[in-house]
Amino acid sequence: MNYIIMDLEWNQSNTGKEPEVAKLPFEIIEIGAIKMTENLEMVGEFNELIKPRVYSEMHHITSKLIHLKMQELERGNPFEEVMKAFREWCGDDYMFVTWGPLDLTELQRNIEFFGVEPLSDGPIGFLDAQKLFSIAYEDQKSRKALEYAIDLLKIEKDIPFHRAFSDAYYTAKVLARMLVMDRTVVRYISFDTYHPPKTREDEIKIQFDNYEKFISRAFDTKEEAFSDNEVVAGKCYFCHKNLKKKVKWFTPNGKNYYSISYCDKHGYLKGKIRLRKTSDDKVYVVKTTKFVNEEEVAKIVQKRDHARELKKKNQLHMREKNAK
Repeated sequence: MNYIIMDLEWNQSNTGKEPEVAKLPFEIIEIGAIKMTENLEMVGEFNELIKPRVYSEMHHITSKLIHLKMQELERGNPFEEVMKAFREWCGDDYMFVTWGPLDLTELQRNIEFFGVEPLSDGPIGFLDAQKLFSIAYEDQKSRKALEYAIDLLKIEKDIPFHRAFSDAYYTAKVLARMLVMDRTVVRYISFDTYHPPKTREDEIKIQFDNYEKFISRAFDTKEEAFSDNEVVAGKCYFCHKNLKKKVKWFTPNGKNYYSISYCDKHGYLKGKIRLRKTSDDKVYVVKTTKFVNEEEVAKIVQKRDHARELKKKNQLHMREKNAK
């Protein structure tokens, strides 16, 4: 298997008024990539400009950041041709690596918009080198800029930043350095869910050192999702028992949901659900479960109580408003 370390540059609307904005907020204008073997040998390069078809002006921030002009992009090839060449160059046995979680999502959005054959009809496993860097060198939560990582690891800056190929090149350098230090870091695989699992059998459940992640299939509504036993279950990922809830699922903001369950052997299990929308307005669930201490439990209880108070105040306000 090879690693395809990829970076994209994209353009966007200056006004937000074009009809295509909703379906294609970011039009890819450059793909850069490095092919690296499992032995950490760089064996191939890919670097192509893409002729834009949606946004005819360069966004002012994009222009300052990547130093590209529309006249240069006019010499590029259509997205369909570049993608065909890119997929042939990638080969058959590879895993994508990106700095951050956005590139694969936007690549698939462009693929769909331009009618190109999909990379996959379900989630794509990949390595988020930015996350891996935080796990290897930082606090596992922070997300640092690529240049910060290059400086910390004292990697030579031999080409300029902020172009697709150069950022892919530096990401490959960081990945190689991490893998030399600790090969096991690649077990922290990420999943791009532009296309979520299609069926229950396709749903993803993966256990890491200190948490478990579950990605559901798509549901028509939020209510349907929360009626699914696997979605709302609080299950110990060590002894695989269904646990009794100490704090039932609640939300402080309508987006993230929390719960606390208890295992006699392993302690308090915090659940977090994030609801995400598909491109056709269905919903799917990304749930993480993690064992936490009593201090963290107290924070969740406080968050629940605060959400309850806000709900009571809103209900009282509505009753008073309707009574007038």
